[in-house]
Amino acid sequence: MREIVLDTETTGIEVREGHRIIEIGCVELLDRRLTGRHFHVYINPQREVEEGAFAVHGISDAFLADKPLFADVVDDFMAFIKGARLVIHNAAFDVGFIDAELQLLGGRHGQVVDHCSVVDTLRIARDKHPGQRNSLDALCKRYGVDNSQRDLHGALLDAEILADVYLIMTGGQTALSLSSQGAGDNDTGDLGAIRRLDPARPVLRVIQASEAELAAHEERLAAIEKAAGFVAWPRTAELVTE
Repeated sequence: MREIVLDTETTGIEVREGHRIIEIGCVELLDRRLTGRHFHVYINPQREVEEGAFAVHGISDAFLADKPLFADVVDDFMAFIKGARLVIHNAAFDVGFIDAELQLLGGRHGQVVDHCSVVDTLRIARDKHPGQRNSLDALCKRYGVDNSQRDLHGALLDAEILADVYLIMTGGQTALSLSSQGAGDNDTGDLGAIRRLDPARPVLRVIQASEAELAAHEERLAAIEKAAGFVAWPRTAELVTE
């Protein structure tokens, strides 16, 4: 399964007021593993960044002045996300802004849902932790994901952090950080630094049971069956034939 963890930054909160996307950050997961592939771009929104939005992400009008327009990057962006499942925190916000940008280009690309399915991690978090704070920062603290570099919001950094949170939150692990920078305090205490394993590491050896060990196993099963009248698991011979 190919999943793209996505985040955006914008000129303001309300897309209905004409606010635009100024940054897109995406990281790729393949079968729930980070591949190292990402898509990241800053965009000239052709309008000013609101003061409140600047306080959140720190991206200025001057910085964006020489950046490409959304029209210049849309083909590469859509090619990167096409056919994937998008993983987004508060998906309605980001998808709404992307759809608005696509509409401004005449709608030739359709909408996000024409190309991708969408998973909202905010909805997942609210289902798992009702009545609690479920912002990305709150989830980082809850699951022990390091967000110490997140002084300001940034689309690529937030996508990377969200990928760690998503994998833990949906994988049944609530006390293990997958962050490459280590873990902080969470509900279960300080877990220390966690290091991702190199995907190119040697495959673990599989050691098969010897004939003597299989025979001893059969003898033990026979003794259990004699005492109990049955066994609740397959015998070695049944496993071999299957």
